[in-house]
Amino acid sequence: MALNSKILNDPIHGFIRLPKGIIFDLIEHPYFQRLRRISQLGLSYLVYPGAHHTRFHHAIGAMFLMTKAIESLRLKGHVISQDEAIGAEIAILLHDIGHGPFSHALEHSISDNVSHEEISILIMKELNKEFDGQLEIAIQIFDNSYPKKFLHQLVSSQLDMDRMDYLKRDSFYSGVQEGIIGSERIIQMLNIVDDNLVVESKGIYSVEKFLIARRLMYWQVYFHKTVVCAEQMLIQLLKRAKYLCQNDISLFTTPCLKLFLENNFTYSDFSNSNIFRAFTRLDDFDVMTCIKEWCNHSDLILSTLSDNITQRNLFKVIVKENPFEKSKINKLKESILKDYKLKREDIGYLLIEGQISNDAYKVKESEINILFKDKSLKNISEASDQHTIDTLSQKVNKFFICFPKEYNF
Repeated sequence: MALNSKILNDPIHGFIRLPKGIIFDLIEHPYFQRLRRISQLGLSYLVYPGAHHTRFHHAIGAMFLMTKAIESLRLKGHVISQDEAIGAEIAILLHDIGHGPFSHALEHSISDNVSHEEISILIMKELNKEFDGQLEIAIQIFDNSYPKKFLHQLVSSQLDMDRMDYLKRDSFYSGVQEGIIGSERIIQMLNIVDDNLVVESKGIYSVEKFLIARRLMYWQVYFHKTVVCAEQMLIQLLKRAKYLCQNDISLFTTPCLKLFLENNFTYSDFSNSNIFRAFTRLDDFDVMTCIKEWCNHSDLILSTLSDNITQRNLFKVIVKENPFEKSKINKLKESILKDYKLKREDIGYLLIEGQISNDAYKVKESEINILFKDKSLKNISEASDQHTIDTLSQKVNKFFICFPKEYNF
């Protein structure tokens, strides 16, 4: 092993070599090290006890797969310069760097509809200044402004390195075997036609399995009803904390979290250096530290939600394929309002309604094209001899409600 590199032992991909240089320096940077303290699957460990892996794990794994994909494409004669290769590796390495605590909960509660992708771009631009423009190509690849569009597709598409890694990784840590995919074979079958990523026909069955695995992982892990319930409770908990902070009710918080609870920041606010710096220090530890303290708060809603999460006394959750009867929901609302002595406008904290959607193959978003030996191209839906692909492209919606366990519905 060369002296100018280090190795990381990853349980999914084995030994990953980290060459000294810009990529290693980015991994060592505090912004990236924060991802060690951001859980990959939020509160999923309340259902799958092994699911304690982090965004740090995932980002490095996705970068490793990007390296393999570039090697595979180069062997097939496609010209990818060293600067482009490093740019693509940086783009996938930093694709999740804008995630807040517990991954998605912050986007729906603390900040005002600011996506992690938007914050990722801001952080990448800040790092680009710090590293004297070395992230310029990576940023262009990430935001799809670089001339070679297939490089962006490796970062974000229906068959990108992000999905290739998280399906195997989340499957491994959750113990759900349905997520196991043949990522190595798919990567070896990648090719480029007219600046678009395609898969050679020999890899068609691996792609089919990939799409099926993704759909199953969504129902069994990401949209497992108890996982959905736990995340919704966390979202409502943070919303309540924010409401109390903004109404001058004393609340223990860490300094970083306090800033976001006391204010309604939008995307433009993150250009403020103090806000930006606070976000890059915010992690799961801030939230869990506060939740433990909030268990004893005088506000009944805050203390109830906090205690239920820390003790894993989660709400009852019901999932249906059709909307719930309004009359039954209204009856349940009245019972909760009376027993908890809530204001009517506060019922949403303890009776949570919502909808989940699963579409493993989004045809309208982009297509997975199969390349045959005669150089013809077919969409995976046409090329496959399995009728399941058409089914996978159809969005399935389900409706859920969550409420305290002592009630029946």
